[in-house]
Amino acid sequence: MSKLEKLLIKLDRNPRNFDFKDAETVLKELGYKLDNKGKTSGSRIIFVKENSRIILHKPHPRKELLTYQIKQIRNQIKGMIDNDE
Repeated sequence: MSKLEKLLIKLDRNPRNFDFKDAETVLKELGYKLDNKGKTSGSRIIFVKENSRIILHKPHPRKELLTYQIKQIRNQIKGMIDNDE
């Protein structure tokens, strides 16, 4: 089982602790590109793929995403998978 598959399974279980780095890995493997909107964006980042955008605030000083961010990523990925079928 690949790292991506393991992370997708973990994400599907609606975890309370999902690191930003893990989310970044999943989204990049699924074809999203990271855009931090230049020098003045602060911690706001956007993952973009075709017509799909996920806007997040990079957590600091903690590494874990907040619950609403995890749900946002899960919903976006599920929507993308449903559209592919």
